[in-house]
Amino acid sequence: MIASVSASHHYIAVARAAINAQAKALGILASRVGDEFTRAVERILACRGRVVISGAGKSGIIGRKIAATFASTGTPSLFLHPGDAFHGDLGMVTVEDLVILISYSGETEEIIRLISSFKASGNEIIALSRNSGSTVARHADLLLNIAVEREICPYNLAPTTSTLVTMAIGDALAIALMQARGFQPTDFVRYHPGGSLGRRLLRRVGDVMNRLVPTVSPDADFRECLEVMRNGRMGFVLVVEKGHGIKGIITDDDFRRLPAVRAQWPHSPLAAKMMAVPAVTINESASCHDAETLMYQRKVKVVIVTSDDGRHPVGVIGIPPVGASSPVL
Repeated sequence: MIASVSASHHYIAVARAAINAQAKALGILASRVGDEFTRAVERILACRGRVVISGAGKSGIIGRKIAATFASTGTPSLFLHPGDAFHGDLGMVTVEDLVILISYSGETEEIIRLISSFKASGNEIIALSRNSGSTVARHADLLLNIAVEREICPYNLAPTTSTLVTMAIGDALAIALMQARGFQPTDFVRYHPGGSLGRRLLRRVGDVMNRLVPTVSPDADFRECLEVMRNGRMGFVLVVEKGHGIKGIITDDDFRRLPAVRAQWPHSPLAAKMMAVPAVTINESASCHDAETLMYQRKVKVVIVTSDDGRHPVGVIGIPPVGASSPVL
């Protein structure tokens, strides 16, 4: 048991040291980002074709990820395996495409063999490499430096920190391109129609909300408000005035705070005195993504769903589920 505990502490220390080293490398990368990054973004934006990304080994795996991220966020992209390129896949590359070559050393044989073909077609080349004097970097039109002090591998051999930094610069390019193109969640839906992400972006609040909303009038007393909230099992009661719509909301937190101030009122307090104004609301035609964003911004777990006029409650949506039919967003 003692040996096991000792080993556990050792593994935890190793993990923390590795993660801290990775974080330090990312910090250095961030401080190094400069004009070359801006030029890379501008050249990709000016590209009339696709971004073709190629790399071998671990760089190839990261290249596939970068290409997938580009393609799903509005930048047409594909990954070209350097081995397959020499067996016909070079035909996938057009003269209007821009090429990103990933080679940490800058001397990867499979990547170097591709350069003459891209040059002959007039493709612009962006290199991701640690070495500005390397073959790949010298033949590129632009270099993004991905050098790291050392890998977290204890022998400084296995690509670890360098692959993380490469992926980080790829993600940074994708985000900069998204912002430059004005890429919106509605655009995201077109490329992610399936799975939970697609459902969250495509579904409307009105399709999934709980339609049973606990309500009281502004003149309801303490006991009535408490009873309605308990029966509703949603942790709140909505104060609604007939003909005027939503006036406010009373939560279980409001009830818990009430004993401290109840002595100020000679009689049982009315809903109009207890309620918070205004309640956080969203239109039933809004997307579930919009509802989730609103909850995050307003720091609430429940949003009241209103009709098109924005005055009358028609449902409720929240995190975690509010009532039996409300979804987890």
